[in-house]
Amino acid sequence: MSATAEPAAQEPFNRRTLFWGIFASLLAAAGFFLLSTYAPDFRQPGNGGATPLSKSGVGYAGLAKWLRLTGETPAMARTEDDLGTDMLLIVTISPESDPAALDHILELRQDLDTLFVLPKWQTLPLEKHEGWKMKFGRLPDAVVNQWLGRIANAKIGVGQSTVQQLDIEGRLVAAPDELQWVADEHPIIAAGNDKAVLTEVDGKPFYILTDPDLINNAALGNPDKAAAALDLISRLQSGISPSRSNFKLPDPDQLGDAASENPDKRGRAQPVMFDLTLHGAGRKYDLAKLLVEPPFLALTLTILAAAALAFLHGLGRFGPPRAELRAIAFGKRALVDTTAMLLRRAGRLEELGGRYAALMRVRAGALLGAPHGLQGEALDHWLDSRDKDEVDGFTARAQAVGEAKNLTQMHEAAEQLHDWTARRLGERR
Repeated sequence: MSATAEPAAQEPFNRRTLFWGIFASLLAAAGFFLLSTYAPDFRQPGNGGATPLSKSGVGYAGLAKWLRLTGETPAMARTEDDLGTDMLLIVTISPESDPAALDHILELRQDLDTLFVLPKWQTLPLEKHEGWKMKFGRLPDAVVNQWLGRIANAKIGVGQSTVQQLDIEGRLVAAPDELQWVADEHPIIAAGNDKAVLTEVDGKPFYILTDPDLINNAALGNPDKAAAALDLISRLQSGISPSRSNFKLPDPDQLGDAASENPDKRGRAQPVMFDLTLHGAGRKYDLAKLLVEPPFLALTLTILAAAALAFLHGLGRFGPPRAELRAIAFGKRALVDTTAMLLRRAGRLEELGGRYAALMRVRAGALLGAPHGLQGEALDHWLDSRDKDEVDGFTARAQAVGEAKNLTQMHEAAEQLHDWTARRLGERR
């Protein structure tokens, strides 16, 4: 009767399918890692706050769009390199801003025109409208003075201003509610005698707008304030009051229309740039970003290349497969190894030296033909007398085995004792 051959085992998946599956997984993991690392850089900082990207009432997205429709598109400073650009930089401060970031801006912009807009209102997110804010009161003067004191040696004025209108480059606009001002004998925009809403810092090209309600989104809802906001920016850009006699203000509801529909395309002395670094842009550094940017990018690529080579090397077998061993081996060697393992685990190996020496004494006496009945020291003397090369040869070796302090010494002494026995036995034969 012939035995039927068993069918060859089939692989559950094709190797090519496995390879492309692994490749797709690694590619997806790399893409997820990169997107997770750089996701904060793509998010708009300060959602709903006093930022040039915010559409809430205290934000300045309306001013950025208003400048784009009536002139050049304003730039956004997201990095330290952007802050060194020779443009009029508008820094909008919010209570949540980073003071260290403001100090860094002051250091980088020492000789460059910069407009600082102070915070004014306490706000809360409006639940029904994402990105909107609800104001519930003025910020304490102490909070505003902390920001103002970093820019200039001044403090917010105490008391309500009685001014009903402000003169902005010849245009009269209604004064904001609860007007915020500072004391200044030579104001750029006055809020009464020796009071300023827009002031210049002595010795530096820094300008401070104390009340943000002249240029924020809430202010641009008023046509006069929207026109006055452009006048204010143009005054800081060129230092000359522009002629606005032929200016026609479009409906604020139509600010999203094309800029070509707006007849005011006047040239400005320099473009405008809004700061985003104060609100968190460009300050997200972590270990993951260091791994994928120079100078550590080379190290990362080297590690990935080494891992890929190791993976490819592991796909093929190098060398014959190892035979599977029995759980319990046969033979004397297996018995000896098992016994040695048990003695090692029991901690009794150090006590075997003397016992091995006694066993070798009896064995050497039997092999060399010692008189019957000799034991102990008498047998040692008889064995020593068989050695023609040295005195007390056997005794010294047996004593060294018994006095061994570790396994290495015991192994060396046991080998010398075994060699002595084998040599004497060879001489007898």
